[in-house]
Amino acid sequence: MNKDEQLIYADHVGRFYARRYGFPPMAGRLLGYLTVCVPEKQSIIELADALMASRSAVTGAVQTLENYHLVKRTRAAGQRSDSISIDPAGLEGRGFDATTYQEQAALFREGLHLLKGEVPDQRASLLEEAATLAEFLAEQMPTLQKEWHKLRDALQ
Repeated sequence: MNKDEQLIYADHVGRFYARRYGFPPMAGRLLGYLTVCVPEKQSIIELADALMASRSAVTGAVQTLENYHLVKRTRAAGQRSDSISIDPAGLEGRGFDATTYQEQAALFREGLHLLKGEVPDQRASLLEEAATLAEFLAEQMPTLQKEWHKLRDALQ
């Protein structure tokens, strides 16, 4: 893969994560680039050069992605700077977290409680549907995670 293709791909990932998850564009670009760059571990300076960005922009993007456990920093003995790479555990981690859906369901149920006794309207049915969906997803996540692990193990 040539450098231009890597940057185009990084831009596509950056736009997706900005649109879908509200990531700063540089964080999404960095995430995309780290999934295809060679070598897989790079310094802030190398990443800034590759992405044609400032070191401070890349450092901020690394911090954002670290908060989501999507990248990790390592430093070998004798090295003066950190190496940044994808955190494989972070890519799976949050997608199967049932507690997020449980919390959402509880919030939606709280909202429904506030509407109790009011004139029924579209908001109550919307909250009921959202709570039910969140409860359904919370219930299904452990099963989906087990199925994913079976599939992942078969790939290896």
